[in-house]
Amino acid sequence: MSLSELIRKEIQDYIFKQESADERDLVLKSKQILGIPSSLIAQQIAGRKKARHKLPLWHQTKGIIYPPSLNMEQSSSEATAKYKSSLILRGKMAADLTGGFGVDSFFLSKQFDTFFYIEPDEELLSVVKHNHQLLGAENIKYVNSTAEEFIRTTIAQFDLLFIDPSRRNKQQKVFKLADCVPNVVELMPALIGKSKNVLIKNSPLLDIQQGLKELNGAEEVIVLAVDNECKELLFLLKKQLTSSASVNAIDLDGKGNILNSFSFLIEDEKRTIAHFSSPLKWIYEPNASMLKAGAFKTVVVRYGISKLHPSTHLYTSEERIDFFPGRTFRVLEHLKMDKSIKDVFPNGYANILTRNYPLSVEEIKKKTGLKEGGELYLICTQSEKEKHVLLAERIDKE
Repeated sequence: MSLSELIRKEIQDYIFKQESADERDLVLKSKQILGIPSSLIAQQIAGRKKARHKLPLWHQTKGIIYPPSLNMEQSSSEATAKYKSSLILRGKMAADLTGGFGVDSFFLSKQFDTFFYIEPDEELLSVVKHNHQLLGAENIKYVNSTAEEFIRTTIAQFDLLFIDPSRRNKQQKVFKLADCVPNVVELMPALIGKSKNVLIKNSPLLDIQQGLKELNGAEEVIVLAVDNECKELLFLLKKQLTSSASVNAIDLDGKGNILNSFSFLIEDEKRTIAHFSSPLKWIYEPNASMLKAGAFKTVVVRYGISKLHPSTHLYTSEERIDFFPGRTFRVLEHLKMDKSIKDVFPNGYANILTRNYPLSVEEIKKKTGLKEGGELYLICTQSEKEKHVLLAERIDKE
């Protein structure tokens, strides 16, 4: 099926009108829709549904063609792609070595005079080229090649090389960069040799220290979260490696605006000695990007607060800390873990948080008779000295 068929006005009108339809029913009802296999129409409708929040620019543009669901799932969101484009100052030439659906390529290309999109799947490349042109990208060159072959044969020098390796086995979690395709560990000497900057994107499941060890260092590590959910782990490398990488925990909203950021040096985190305390008047829970980044002790010194326990990533203070990058709770009462807790919460509803506590949420609900919900919180945790059961309320940032 050619692109010219899918972008026909009547086909695009149908796809837009059927956005809320169950695409599986369309396939079951008919083999063809307007002369096109219903499975292809269903793929386009499913793609638009995924793009609605993830890729709003694509979603609102008629004529966009969507690839199979796997390519959509592996694609960066518009929010994270916009952020990545802000990391590098404007330059002459750059390349995305693992082009995919081309979201990162589109936004990164805005920072360079010439941009190369590299993709071994010829059909996917054609789709992305069509979409990019529809979205107004005019400086992208498309190369049907693997990352390894492109780097081996090019004689160009780049301001940025971007690479997003994928898992060899899609069913397994990634623990090493060397377990990905392309193998960026093997490619790294060639990448550094041909570019001022190398930006590697990986799953937030990857261990930061493991990644740094495999890469033999990095200028910067970025933990990128959207609405407090970790989405990407980025390694930025330059020709001259530094002895201690800076780590930036970044939390974006759905539009790519920075909500919170926290930066520190790994060496500083190792040297920092944290102060510990039992729960005081205020309790703080760092956001997801900070927890992944591992700023467990640095945050104590930065904000002048105390940690509850080496293995409890909750913090406390007597005076409230404004603009803490995470959730803030006011402790209202210290409780006992028994059936009487249920009477403290209106209608027996509580938001239950367990951090380094021997009972799970389900076990606490069973033990106390509490139901999940309401406005008040039950925080179950422990300090260095003892376990704590706290009645608390969440305080929004002012």
